[in-house]
Amino acid sequence: MKRVVLSLALAGLAFAAAPARADLAMAKKYNCLACHAVDHKVLGPAYKDVAKKYAGQKDAEAKLVQKVEKGGSGVWGNIPMPPNSSVPDADVKKLVKWVLSLK
Repeated sequence: MKRVVLSLALAGLAFAAAPARADLAMAKKYNCLACHAVDHKVLGPAYKDVAKKYAGQKDAEAKLVQKVEKGGSGVWGNIPMPPNSSVPDADVKKLVKWVLSLK
């Protein structure tokens, strides 16, 4: 019985982690990780720091979608973020939701 419960729990964890892995894979696909990492600063801020900064802001998703698409500067330092107009809108939204979900 304990093995069944443990197997079900592990399956649930794997299922819950699947979207996170998929969005990390998307960040790799679009070369986001050349400038960002999940948990530490590279050229740009760590995604966890972005999530922390924008936590609780109702317009955070819209702000960040615009920043990813059009680029920006000055919020995290002197290095500007270039526009990412080649990334499809749906993927930008998915990436931003993933970043904002990180704790």
